[in-house]
Amino acid sequence: MLTDIEIAQQANMLPITDIAAQLGIEEEDIEPYGRYKAKLSEALYKKTADRPDGKLILVTAINPTPAGEGKTTVSVGLAQAMAKIGKKAMLALREPSLGPVFGIKGGAAGGGYSQVVPMEDINLHFTGDIHAMTAANNLLCALLDNHIQQGNELRIDTRRILFKRCMDMNDRALRNIVIGMGGKANGVPREDGFQITVASEVMAILCLASDLDDLKRRLGSILVAYNVDGEPVYARDLQAQGAMTALLKDALKPNLVQTLEHTPVLIHGGPFANIAHGCNSVRATKLALKLGDYCITEAGFGSDLGAEKFFDIKCRFAGFKPECVVLVATVRALKYNGGMDRAELTTPNVDALSKGIVNLRTHIENMHKYHVPVVVAINRFHTDSDEELQFIANYCADMGVQTSMCEVFAKGGEGGTDLAQKVCVAIAQAGGSSFEPLYSTDLSIKEKIETIAREIYRADGVRFTAKAAKSLAEFEALGYDKTPVCIAKTQYSLSDDPKKLGKPENFQITVSEVRLSAGAGFIVALTGDIMTMPGLPKKPAAFSIDCDNNGNIKGLF
Repeated sequence: MLTDIEIAQQANMLPITDIAAQLGIEEEDIEPYGRYKAKLSEALYKKTADRPDGKLILVTAINPTPAGEGKTTVSVGLAQAMAKIGKKAMLALREPSLGPVFGIKGGAAGGGYSQVVPMEDINLHFTGDIHAMTAANNLLCALLDNHIQQGNELRIDTRRILFKRCMDMNDRALRNIVIGMGGKANGVPREDGFQITVASEVMAILCLASDLDDLKRRLGSILVAYNVDGEPVYARDLQAQGAMTALLKDALKPNLVQTLEHTPVLIHGGPFANIAHGCNSVRATKLALKLGDYCITEAGFGSDLGAEKFFDIKCRFAGFKPECVVLVATVRALKYNGGMDRAELTTPNVDALSKGIVNLRTHIENMHKYHVPVVVAINRFHTDSDEELQFIANYCADMGVQTSMCEVFAKGGEGGTDLAQKVCVAIAQAGGSSFEPLYSTDLSIKEKIETIAREIYRADGVRFTAKAAKSLAEFEALGYDKTPVCIAKTQYSLSDDPKKLGKPENFQITVSEVRLSAGAGFIVALTGDIMTMPGLPKKPAAFSIDCDNNGNIKGLF
């Protein structure tokens, strides 16, 4: 059996100019990065502005487990399947972060015969977007510390600096550090720390910005610190937004690549869904809607995280009206949610499945709260028994929800044609989008957090630490009470405790800290033990990755 990278390296890729030509994109509107990837020009937005939008389809999933669900694989397979049934489809995905690539989660280019290529490039440096975001983030930090060193005209309180440095790697040793050591010439000593680039507000801003002017405005609105009088200090006060925009001007342009079956793909932006808003860029999605009759996109982790933020943050800001949700589930993940040991998940067990399927039910009910039709994609494995698969199909049918046995990993687009047809039918039967966000931004920040906890996580309530409550009062006093909220929470459970599987009951969510992402336009609430800089496992994926003397990468999944 071939590995993902072996399949990808055997692919017969088309020149990226041919992929662009499929979409009617002229050569003057593409900026090639080699033969198989390119950025798309700003002028293309104006050229396509009068075209009607395609149908927006969100791919999300149940809570992830160590067994894996294959959400990106299904997204890629669905796009390929749309082409198989004669539909013009575009795929819009996030860029992978190097942290998970070299850590434990892996890449984000799909798998098997439903992959985006060139897979090695996409999972590593790609077109340099995330490096540019890292540089822009750390430029702001350098300007901040230089301002303090050069006399601190803004009277910044070094004990109340909010903005952190970042790097796109899992490195727990950098979570909390002290900088400015070594004497007066080396800066003012203070506590600092790093977060992973994909959790940076700069990443969130780039993914939500509508154009360069909006990007610059948002960057200038980053709340950096407070001064000694308790007044806010923004990036624009440090005159940072112009230089940051200069670093990000090319990163703002979406990247065009292809699937194994030559379906066009826009990959752009990569915020984590457990600690950020978890969706690809607004710009890429808008362009994909103009270039295809169907735009398929995904949101990170389970629907309690990625999909909720896709609906309540991204769709709210961009005015998107999604028309269908594809909810990915696997037999083995549902059995894991039912208490079955990971080592035994390949053994048929309808009893464990019947206990764990409440997790799927909760996600279906949650998606219906946004008034969008749901199709469940059962990502099929060869170890799934017919009895188990039929149990899920019957269960979903009793809820009035269509299911599709999805075999895109093994068969590519051909393994997803049933799913594609059912998605098209669901969209047609709905007769137009009835999408509505879950909450009004007119609610208080606390009420918005409580609404998500109650309606999506099914919590009994929310506990706010004294630190979080103090921050809420400060942000409301600054006039940021009408923004959406972005809750940082474990992806493994509907609760904030990763050990509570299935559908937890009789629990409360604890908000330990609240942060203001004024440039991105939302409030971040950190729950449980969530951290914004992951660490590496005992045996990271990096141990298996290598490069031979001819430059061929090995062991990348």
